[in-house]
Amino acid sequence: MAEQDQNQQGNQQNTDPSFALQRTYVKDVSLEMPNAPQIFLEQEGPTVEVTINVGGQRLAESIYESTVTVTVTTRINDKVLYLIEATQAGIFEAANIPNEQLDPLLGIVCPTMLYPYLRANVADLINRTSLPPLHLAEVNFQSLYEQRLQELAQQQGQQGSQQGGQEGSGIVLPPGVTRQ
Repeated sequence: MAEQDQNQQGNQQNTDPSFALQRTYVKDVSLEMPNAPQIFLEQEGPTVEVTINVGGQRLAESIYESTVTVTVTTRINDKVLYLIEATQAGIFEAANIPNEQLDPLLGIVCPTMLYPYLRANVADLINRTSLPPLHLAEVNFQSLYEQRLQELAQQQGQQGSQQGGQEGSGIVLPPGVTRQ
């Protein structure tokens, strides 16, 4: 009787949803200071432009890579003080997750877990330039995800009207995530 209970528990564990971060790593990083050292003589304060993108891909049955990429462009007048492009990546296991929950997990939860690593790496890189520090603000990845869904729905609506009213079907994945 005890063996039967253990078998039932073992079977139940194999179908229970599970999610875990397996590894984080810097996938790509670049720092450019094309106008140094002359730009250090400028007296005006810099302007900063930050762009963030989320991506990912399926690596195996329940293994996914998620990425968060940031581009920081700092200018004084029209000259670039520095340009940083950095991609923080992570390997996640997501097993037995229903499809309707998998997309938000990959588009919101994974990037939210990776972003603090990315922020620290960018701050460290800027610190090494001997310029004043820049700390990236917190990001609401749920809002970014919802915004991206709206953009994709509008694009599909425009394509559907151009194709005689045929609309796309299925779940919209976050940018860069493909389901196999």
